Amino acid sequence: MVSESVPAVDRLPFRDPALSMRKRVDDLLGRLTLDERIAMLHQYSPAVPRLGVDAFRTGSEALHGVAWLGPATVFPQAVGLGATWDEELVRRVAEATSVELRAFHYHRPAAVGTGRNSLQAWAPVLNLLRDPRWGRNEEGYSEDPVHTARIGTAFCLGLTGDHHRFLRTAPVLKHFLAYNNEDDRCVTSSGLRPRVLQEYDLAAFRPVVASGAATGAMAGYNLVNGRPCHVTPLIETELRRWAEPTGRELFVVSDAEAPSNLVDPEHYFDDHAESHAAALKAGIDSFTDHGQDSAVPIGRLREALERGLIDEEDVDRAVRRQLELRFRLGEFDPDLDPYATIGPEVVGCTEHRALALRSATESVVLLRNEGLLPLDAGKASRIAVIGPLADMVCEDWYSGTLPYEVTVASGLRSVLGEGGEVVVADGSDRIALRSHTSGELLGKTAFDVVDWGDGVLTLRSVESGRYLSLQDTSLAADQERIKSWEVRETFRLVPVEDSVLLQNVLTGRYAVVDPVDGRVTVTAETADAAERWEREVLRDGTAAALTAALSADVAVVVLGNHPLIHGRETEDRAGIALPAAQDTLLRAVAEVRPETALVVMSSYPYALDWADEHLPAVVWTSHGGQETGRALAAVLLGEADPGGRLPQTWYRGDDALPHPLDYDVIKAGWTYQYHRATPLYPFGHGLSYTGFAHRDLILSSNTATPGSAIDLSVTLANTGTRTGSDVVQLYVRALQARYEAPLLRLADFRKVTLDPGESTVLSFRLPMDRLVHWDVATGAFTVDPGAYEVLVARSAGDVVLTAPLTVAGPAPSPRAGRHVIAADFDDYDNVSLVDATRVTGDAVTPADADRPATLWFGRTDLSGAVRVEAEVSSENSLARLEFRTDEGVLAELPVPTTGGRYEWTTISAALPSPVTGVHDLRVVLHGSFRLTSFRMSAE
Repeated sequence: MVSESVPAVDRLPFRDPALSMRKRVDDLLGRLTLDERIAMLHQYSPAVPRLGVDAFRTGSEALHGVAWLGPATVFPQAVGLGATWDEELVRRVAEATSVELRAFHYHRPAAVGTGRNSLQAWAPVLNLLRDPRWGRNEEGYSEDPVHTARIGTAFCLGLTGDHHRFLRTAPVLKHFLAYNNEDDRCVTSSGLRPRVLQEYDLAAFRPVVASGAATGAMAGYNLVNGRPCHVTPLIETELRRWAEPTGRELFVVSDAEAPSNLVDPEHYFDDHAESHAAALKAGIDSFTDHGQDSAVPIGRLREALERGLIDEEDVDRAVRRQLELRFRLGEFDPDLDPYATIGPEVVGCTEHRALALRSATESVVLLRNEGLLPLDAGKASRIAVIGPLADMVCEDWYSGTLPYEVTVASGLRSVLGEGGEVVVADGSDRIALRSHTSGELLGKTAFDVVDWGDGVLTLRSVESGRYLSLQDTSLAADQERIKSWEVRETFRLVPVEDSVLLQNVLTGRYAVVDPVDGRVTVTAETADAAERWEREVLRDGTAAALTAALSADVAVVVLGNHPLIHGRETEDRAGIALPAAQDTLLRAVAEVRPETALVVMSSYPYALDWADEHLPAVVWTSHGGQETGRALAAVLLGEADPGGRLPQTWYRGDDALPHPLDYDVIKAGWTYQYHRATPLYPFGHGLSYTGFAHRDLILSSNTATPGSAIDLSVTLANTGTRTGSDVVQLYVRALQARYEAPLLRLADFRKVTLDPGESTVLSFRLPMDRLVHWDVATGAFTVDPGAYEVLVARSAGDVVLTAPLTVAGPAPSPRAGRHVIAADFDDYDNVSLVDATRVTGDAVTPADADRPATLWFGRTDLSGAVRVEAEVSSENSLARLEFRTDEGVLAELPVPTTGGRYEWTTISAALPSPVTGVHDLRVVLHGSFRLTSFRMSAE
């Protein structure tokens, strides 16, 4: 008999932990009214007091530590974690992050709104680092899908914990799918041919979801093949299909304001009720829109229900996924939740600080070393630390608030101790700006000016050390650090005759001075209306840097980016060159102090051609968090071996990169897999202070069949005099493939630490699915029979061992020409991939309607064909479709106007004579229209 002292709501079946989760979710779902269920579709899901159900919100940022909730342990940026190539370390970083997030959930007030901070962690980011100019490069792990999936899985496992029933936090994979540009990100479409979709972009997400480590995903802002990611059928046909064997459903959330974007600016739907209905049906379970104000998005969904665009089943499906997640997070079983006792003391605890140091240290990559490093503190007791990042640690948009910060300069001081000296020169000019109108100094102070490239400057008050910032229309030097969505601390000094104009980068407006009261405002729209300022140089930053370099035994020049200036969310980089001012500073220092080491602290790669040719040492680190300086000091002075390896290719300065919106990694030649020019530093590159030898690559068999696996081993030996780490990288490649195969493809990797003289035998299992490619003729993954190579490498550019491997099996059959999806081409010219309908399907259309667009379909069996049919849509009457083989034209078909891009019709024509045999087929589109499929028929 149940005690009457237990509240009635606590006796309801959904409160009974003895019942299965399915029954508990069913019970709670059935007790919610329709209005309560619809309200749960918003990011801020309200409480249901009558059932004792608390409010719930989606999303806490946790990319490399807990962000936006106050001081927390800050680990290296995600690209830095990727550079560790250490899955167990990354798992531990995520574990620490999730423990701190639990503490924020229980013991800190919500940063936004009421209730508790969310235990749903919006991390990791699995978008591949295809283009190093991407503004959010820092958020991804790697340009390679295998590497990204491995590191991403490790991070998810750390976030979830290892309890069989409860989650510590709930990881959400970002951003589905093919999101790798910021400029116009909400309206640009990533064109993914099937091979790129399956072998590259989906390949980063597939293993993570299939492992069961992820609990959700976030749709991307962009479009894929002309269709917004928030209504893509891939959410259901791929993401959720991969999760089915795990027995769990993914809870899919929208990105911020993306549901509204479907109407404006994307204009994909006519009204918001229609767009929200389409997103819900496509698999979006939670709408992150209009901030805390749920009335507008919920009103749109309610209208969609009233119009019959969605039904209660659509609503229930999404709410069920949310409730299941909440049960797994322990919300309804606080007495059983093993993570409920986590206290506030874990935030920034000693253990997490040590982990921050270790992860920052292991992420440091030694790119070049001609004997300068490690520095000998006995011979280099005076070190000049030079550059804009010499004595600065930056936060990025998705980092937490630094509890403390160790800069490169302070890190070196702490390691050197009393026996050494560190002198700092950041290379900035100290200037005064005097108004021509009032004669007063701007801000009544001098400023230290840093040029971050392309004329974008920050001005820091000499008196207060704070940044000059735009507040509404006035100026004040009141910002301790740069950390806001709209960066108001960047300016340009525009030369005009013998003076300069002060222009704010954010608004584009110029400073003016009131001639009556001398008040400075930033309101002028044109240069003609702007105040003229006399620019007086009080200190030459380069001269000060040279003085410091000359007075020291060694110079360490620390260059790179500020994470919120040039290359950030909403802004891609224009190129990969170092900022001109930084390059000039580096060359000047190196000229007077040949013993110069360059440290690049950045969110992305740079073209370092000059430095690689002229400097004895080059090091890279991401923005490494609170322990950045101590980690770099340990590596520079030899207390730690540089264990990091590059997670993406560093291209040369004269290597023309493809267009940022060319997502076809195969044809464009992106990443180590397809880029044919020799890069400056290849994927996987990184040096050690010791030596390693690889030998005895042994395969259990040199022949295999599709679906099987082989075992292999390789011996790694530390041949040097120091303990060090190496990443053994296992690659595969197809020889003489019938398709354009990758030059190399990462199949596996292992990070190993060995003492001097120590060796170890590493064993790997190589499934043949590591050799698969997406066969566009069959619409499936396949392993072609033939010759392959297995390669052991130090990097994608440094192969040390190879072994042949033969895959046996029948030769692939020709493509059947009976029904061919137009997007399943082997090659193309002047083609764009677009949506066939708003719901599903791809089509092709000329990228430039003034030129013919050509599709190639190799080895197509046309035997017996006497007629061709094609599915087309057109808003242009001047169009035609042509089918050709090497023997000539098979057919030409006029394309009629169909009334709209989604209005499809079948056109057909008889062939002049029956076709026999297998042919390379070309399909040529003349004019502006869409083609989704064609068929060659025998009748």
